Amino acid sequence: MQTPHLDVRFDASASAQPRVGLIVPRHKQSAVARNRLRRRLRELVRVELLPSLTKGDTLIRTKFEAYAIPFHALKAEVETIGVWISDQSVR
Repeated sequence: MQTPHLDVRFDASASAQPRVGLIVPRHKQSAVARNRLRRRLRELVRVELLPSLTKGDTLIRTKFEAYAIPFHALKAEVETIGVWISDQSVR
């Protein structure tokens, strides 16, 4: 799945416990900006995504544009990912 700022891969058969991996490339940004984006994503995954996951591996990779969006827009995309993953788990 792709959102405007994130690429997502999901494999329901990979593990019995939910696991989420984050990839935040440099994209010529400073370490401060990269760590800020990583911390924001980790918090959103912890609060929004993990409670709704039952099993499987999820990999989230940020695009260059993710550095510029506000927190609430990032939150909306993570919520969209949660809905998409729950639809994938049902199949």
